[in-house]
This record gives sequence, C-alpha cells and structure tokens, in this order.
Amino acid sequence: MRRRSTPEVEAAEALALLRAAGATLATAESLTGGRLAAAVTAVPGASASYLGGFVTYATELKESLLGVPPELVEQYGVVSGECARAMATGCREATGASYGVATTGVAGPDQQEGKPVGTVFVGLSGPEGETVLAMELLGDRPRIQERACREALSALCGIVRGEQPPLG
Repeated sequence: MRRRSTPEVEAAEALALLRAAGATLATAESLTGGRLAAAVTAVPGASASYLGGFVTYATELKESLLGVPPELVEQYGVVSGECARAMATGCREATGASYGVATTGVAGPDQQEGKPVGTVFVGLSGPEGETVLAMELLGDRPRIQERACREALSALCGIVRGEQPPLG
C-alpha cells in the first residue's frame, strides 16, 4: 500500500536530495497555478536549492517566457506532453537550474483542447535529459492540482535518485 503523502512532504524530500547532490530546481506551472512553488517554498531552507519559478497560465507566456515554440503549441496544444517537456526545459534554461519541473493539463471544471478534466502532464528536465509523466487524475479542481504537485515532486525525487519516475 502506498503511503499517503502531501506536496510539502514530497517537496522536503526533493529538496534534501537536491541539496545532497549540490543541485538546484526551477518550476514552470500552468494548471497548478503556483501551488508547486508554494509547496517547495513551504519547506524551511528551500532557498538552498530552489531558484524560482514561472506561473504561465496564458499560452503567450509559455511561449515568451519559457521559449515554448508556437509551432509545438499549434501541433500538440498546451495540454500535451510535448508542451510540458518544453516548459520544463525552458524554465531550466532561463534560470540555470540543474532541474526543471513543469505542470500543464486540465484541472476543470471544463475540458480543454478536447481533453477531459484530470488530464495532466508533468515535464522534467535535468542533466541527463527530459521525461514526461502523463496522468489521468480523478477529483475536483483542488484535488487534481494537489495530486499533480505531489506526483511532480515524487517524480523529481526518483530522477535525482537515478530511478525512473513513477508512472501515475
């Protein structure tokens, strides 16, 4: 049985791993609207590893601040693994962080780009490359956002440890 965790618990573990590795983190958020950064900065001493983040709700900001190519958005949409990957890479490059984590998807109440509520993509970018987690989450808007943050941080922990990120 999997332990019940919170984004703050996962953030504390991620920050400890990052600190031990001498690594840093930046975030790029869409559907989580700053909750990921809030979970990370709720941990005392977060500034030792967390550089900062972007909340890019608007497509135009994903493109202008994170360097997500407009062609990628046109072809795949912003609710896609391709966009999540580009967001993670963009925030990592913009900040010089060792790792970038990005969230995009549909928290509700309505579908977006023909994708149902609960469709979530987490992009992770690090020294070894990029990966994407695709999830279909159940629940209301706050539950989807909370779980997206938790899963993003859990996946980051797996990557920093050298494991494959868990599929959610």
